[in-house]
Amino acid sequence: MEKEQDQATEENINLSDDDNDVEKIPSEKKDSDNKAEDNTISDKKEPTPQEKILELEDKLARTFAEMENQRRRFEKEKEDAFEYGGFAFAKEALNLIDNLERSKNILEEDEKLKETEALKKTLEHFDIIYKDLISIFNKNEIKAIESLNKKLDPNFHQAMMEIEDDTKEAGTIIQEIQKGFTLKNRLLRPSLVGVSKKTKEKVKKNDENKQNLDSK
Repeated sequence: MEKEQDQATEENINLSDDDNDVEKIPSEKKDSDNKAEDNTISDKKEPTPQEKILELEDKLARTFAEMENQRRRFEKEKEDAFEYGGFAFAKEALNLIDNLERSKNILEEDEKLKETEALKKTLEHFDIIYKDLISIFNKNEIKAIESLNKKLDPNFHQAMMEIEDDTKEAGTIIQEIQKGFTLKNRLLRPSLVGVSKKTKEKVKKNDENKQNLDSK
């Protein structure tokens, strides 16, 4: 009986030792992890005073550069506002020129007024008013776009129709429907124009000549 009790006690002691070993394993692993973290932290060097100064100088230079860019943008916007602040007004003022020209054309086409002294005097007054308006526009750098007999320029002209004309090079402006204007070299509105194109017979002859040359 005593032998059995001694044996049981010995087994309990062995089990107790095994439990202690099990508990020690995670503890040892934890200590190892902590040491690895400490090594990682120690690897990250603290910036030197010189490095901190260089970093601050870089940030300061970037800030000054951004401030300078903002100042330039502000100056450009202010200049544009001063130079082109009357853009909308100038564009509306062109209606005066348009209405004056329309009224003149209507009077000139009126059969009852043709060749009358009244029409002649009226048209003279229209011309005076027109010249005064153009003079005021020119003083404010609102200038008419030259169109007739010029090559079509999409930056200043808008083609509204094509007119057959073999005496002009194709794409030449031969009719001005509405006069265009610029304000200080900025387009206020494009000229509405008619451009020349070759007649069908001319195009046919050119094609035949080309075919003859290709066949040789």
